[in-house]
Amino acid sequence: MRLRDLALPLAAVLAVCSCTGALGETRSLLSRETLRIGVKADQPSLGLREADGSFTGFDVDVALDVADRLGVEREDVEFVPLTSAQREEYLIEGRVDLVVATYSITPARKTEVTFAGPYYVAHQDILVRAEETSIDDVRDLEGRRLCQGEGSNSADRVIEERGIGARLVEAPSYSECVSMLAEGEADAVTTDDLILAGFLLQNRSAFKLVQAPFTDERYGIGVAEEDVSGCEAVNRALTDMYQDGTAERLLTTWFGDTGLDIVTSVPQFEGCS
Repeated sequence: MRLRDLALPLAAVLAVCSCTGALGETRSLLSRETLRIGVKADQPSLGLREADGSFTGFDVDVALDVADRLGVEREDVEFVPLTSAQREEYLIEGRVDLVVATYSITPARKTEVTFAGPYYVAHQDILVRAEETSIDDVRDLEGRRLCQGEGSNSADRVIEERGIGARLVEAPSYSECVSMLAEGEADAVTTDDLILAGFLLQNRSAFKLVQAPFTDERYGIGVAEEDVSGCEAVNRALTDMYQDGTAERLLTTWFGDTGLDIVTSVPQFEGCS
């Protein structure tokens, strides 16, 4: 039985309690036959919009696998490109039903949306130019120009949490940070290792990954704040994805050639309450 076949009682309850999105739609995933899923459009190997308009990457494949396990066919999934700064806004306004976009679970974000997962635990690392020899770990960012994408908190974890006096350079996205790094307008880019590895795979001769991880980044799937039942259904889908080997296959496909230590066991879930 498809999960959406169980949705009518829940949909009725949500209609009474006015837990609705745009145009009065019930927001629960369990009542939907189509899904709008927010993904990144400029992160190679994670969420990238190709020249033909299609989306590719690990996050995209995770989103499609979860949708399938929720009973939504591939042709009924619409990908919506968004930036880091738009993730909460798009969920709250009902412009998307799910966000699968390197969306780290944080206490602040949990006050606005509900998270399923995490579906992977990445680690913050540092990307530098290939010829760089003086940055070996996070302490070496003292006094260096450090680029952060808008809506991210990666540089804050260097400057605020660790008290390292890096010089913050902000850009609208991490793809622009990487361009600034290539052009010498920044000395380093710091964010999750999977994000950095995707950019590295595009141009191995220009960049290198320091591989000195210093945080855990729990990638969650964002759902509407009130949709606890939908969140729990996504968690069941993620568990199945790991247990049947799909997660390992996807991780190997996208990151097996990066040298990263890929973890293929089921992450410890946060809980949907």
